[in-house]
Amino acid sequence: MSRAEAPGVTGTTSGTSVAGTTAATGVAGLAGTPVAPRAADLTTARVAGRRPQTVAGFLALFRSELLLTFRRVRTMVLLGILAVLPVLIGVVIKIETDGPSGGGGPAFIAQVTQNGLFLVFTALAVALPIFLPMTVGVVAGDAVAGEAAGGTLRYLLVAPAGRTRLLAAKFTAGLVFCLAATATVALAALATGAALFPLGEVTLISGETIGLGEALLRAVLVALVVAASLAGLVAIGLFISTLTGSGIAAMAATVGLVITVQILDSFPQLHAIQPFLFTHHWLSFGDLLREPMYWDGVLDNLGLQAAYVAVFGSAAWSRFTSRDITA
Repeated sequence: MSRAEAPGVTGTTSGTSVAGTTAATGVAGLAGTPVAPRAADLTTARVAGRRPQTVAGFLALFRSELLLTFRRVRTMVLLGILAVLPVLIGVVIKIETDGPSGGGGPAFIAQVTQNGLFLVFTALAVALPIFLPMTVGVVAGDAVAGEAAGGTLRYLLVAPAGRTRLLAAKFTAGLVFCLAATATVALAALATGAALFPLGEVTLISGETIGLGEALLRAVLVALVVAASLAGLVAIGLFISTLTGSGIAAMAATVGLVITVQILDSFPQLHAIQPFLFTHHWLSFGDLLREPMYWDGVLDNLGLQAAYVAVFGSAAWSRFTSRDITA
């Protein structure tokens, strides 16, 4: 084979055919023309990109997303603020009940002072409307836009991860963060309640009394429901994050949306649309503090969150898979 023929053969192997690439390598070797390492690496990357997306590959990507999320200083600061919140609530209640008023104030204060475990439910009720969604909104809004702003998103997509699998890993990591944030509030409240108030039988909202063991199980159940209540917000934040290349803009838009929706949920004139707002059933976990437990409101909440995940998760996927990544 002449040297004039070798470039022609090499040129035809620039496609994606594995067989063609192998043949070209052999012909180039016979002609004495070595294959450039850069071209070989690009061909290998293209072939690797078409490999089946295995469960092990997804778990590796998911683990990487978790490490990225929880190694950020911002995430640790947000979790620290959530941990301090129950402590402040417990200290204020302790000061109020030990002061000259002798335990006056809202009814829930008396329940906390009678049993420190009730501080868990109180702290979650205080954190859910504002602090938890703002924290989750920051993390979810920064998921894709933060990568784009930092210039790392393009390099992630060069690797054989795939856009769908990358988006699924980010969404799953967001759900884990919801669970971690809720657990932070619950555990800090339990430790504070045990330190400042007595523990024992818990009087439920309906008036019945249950033992400490059963009350702890209900606290775990309530925490899981609260974490699941934020799933819709994760999907919304992820969708907003795919619309912009600025992490700050995505975080601000997500948090602003949470505030706006909660304001809309407070107007009686908007009662027709309020059941469809993702924040409307957030406090339905209070029905789990009755005997027997009422599940209607909780199931409505979980069903609504699933609908938001389906709608905004699909929108995020459609946007992300068709987006021209330039950064």
